[in-house]
Amino acid sequence: MTGEQAENKPIFTRELPKRLLIAGGVGGTNVGESLYRAAQKLGIKARILDTRRAFDAPVWLRAINWRLLGKRPPHLRAFGRELLDVCTSFKPQVLITTGLAPVSRRVLDKVGELNIRTLNFLTDDPWNPAHQAQWFMRALPAYDIVYSPRRAMLSDLEKAGCKQVRFLPFGYDEDLFFTPDEAACRQTSLPTADVMFAGGADEDRVPYMQAFIEHGFNLALYGDYWHRQAATRSLAKGQADVATLRLAIASAKVALCLVRRANRDGSCMRTFEVPAVGACMLTEDTPEHREIFGKEGEAVLYFDSLDAMLEKARTLCDDEILRTGLAQRAHLLITTGGHTYRHRLAAMLAGEGWDNAAR
Repeated sequence: MTGEQAENKPIFTRELPKRLLIAGGVGGTNVGESLYRAAQKLGIKARILDTRRAFDAPVWLRAINWRLLGKRPPHLRAFGRELLDVCTSFKPQVLITTGLAPVSRRVLDKVGELNIRTLNFLTDDPWNPAHQAQWFMRALPAYDIVYSPRRAMLSDLEKAGCKQVRFLPFGYDEDLFFTPDEAACRQTSLPTADVMFAGGADEDRVPYMQAFIEHGFNLALYGDYWHRQAATRSLAKGQADVATLRLAIASAKVALCLVRRANRDGSCMRTFEVPAVGACMLTEDTPEHREIFGKEGEAVLYFDSLDAMLEKARTLCDDEILRTGLAQRAHLLITTGGHTYRHRLAAMLAGEGWDNAAR
């Protein structure tokens, strides 16, 4: 299956806006650009402003803003002026920002005065100490709707004064995550790993990788900072581009899905990307994952401890029929179940969340 093969799940039929402005990251697997592509597929005239420009500055300036000015983006005001200029000239009906978007409360109020609906897809947890910033918390209640992929955060958002809060999980971009054809798999130089994992080397994730290594699994690690850990340094492959990541997922016997505890995740981007590629996924046991994949053994195997993870990883590595069946069922579930960013965008524009939108 390629990225051009559409899902069977219908997109919402209610009227969508004609013009949409997105403020989000561009490149790689950034959700902002995925939403931009989704808008084009829905026939919406869209523009995207790359939020990275607000953070692009010399190291010394970034350090001053981070440590002394409350993690304030160096070019917050300049980015706000640019956004307002685009709102005035492009005249979008809706503005969607992603994550801890560098848009101040003052700018959001002015956008509202232009009769533009403002939405935020909160891909990060703003209460995570690594992200927490007062300038962003002041801006958050100014949005008309805040969408969060974390159920654990919904009540906090309401207490913070957000007008409307909706739960909406991550999705996948079918242009980026699809089953590679056999020729692409043959051409890759990637060795077949027993287990692969893509994500940052959070402190609470290191013991999982150490356990795999100590028990003789062939492990492949992609993401930031694994080279800083003595136990994983030799296995760290760094950040992978999308094509490499897609092939790494497809070539591994098992893809590990760990949520980020510091963000209070119940699911994550890999939750949808791994099955979209067609790989067998060993999945951390959370209520959100069970809501998506069903009971144990229907589409994935779950783990809630190191021992369970190792036991089930070994079972999957040794049983090709089992892991192939799980991979196929998970792939079908995700690719026909309304989980692309086209569906997520349509839900946001309709003012719906996961609980109310057609799935």
